[in-house]
Amino acid sequence: MDIGIIRGLITVILVILFLGIWAWSWSRKRRADFDAAAQLPLEDDSRPPAEQKNNKEQTP
Repeated sequence: MDIGIIRGLITVILVILFLGIWAWSWSRKRRADFDAAAQLPLEDDSRPPAEQKNNKEQTP
């Protein structure tokens, strides 16, 4: 085996791995999890971050 064949095999393995991860992430089973994660930044917290930080500093 020369270096060209090894590099070719590594490339093929990485492409198959990439396609597998891509298919897993776009599968219907994962949609609910990713939709929930996408909404996390938009959810309203009960208190603004400044109040949360001040309360943490005040507690002994």
